[in-house]
Amino acid sequence: MPRKKTAAVRLNQPRSRFPRRSPELDVFVDQFLSTVCDTSRRYILELLAEPNEKDPSVPYELRSGEIAEVLGLSHATTSEHLHLLADFHLVTTRKQGTAVYYRLSNHMLVQAFLDFLQALDHHDQKQSS
Repeated sequence: MPRKKTAAVRLNQPRSRFPRRSPELDVFVDQFLSTVCDTSRRYILELLAEPNEKDPSVPYELRSGEIAEVLGLSHATTSEHLHLLADFHLVTTRKQGTAVYYRLSNHMLVQAFLDFLQALDHHDQKQSS
């Protein structure tokens, strides 16, 4: 069975009518989806997207140990996921003494992804009923 061509492979091919995005954007989309479609990383983004109940003007942030505890992951696994999300500029860090806090950095992109997840939830509920 032939393998599907990825956006990276399509970069050097002549431009057809589809896709309508630039090849570079296709690569970005592929990398984004690969990054956020991991269940643990998706849960981290959803956790950090929660509103800050203490002060809504301040972004919600947690230390990696707190994230690990909430999600039931090991500290090492959580740290690895956070580094991948940071490399993709979806989370950023703030240091306070020896503590490192993580928070969302690209709210618009994460919100679009969360809206997508909500649409999937809605679709699944309609299919189940």
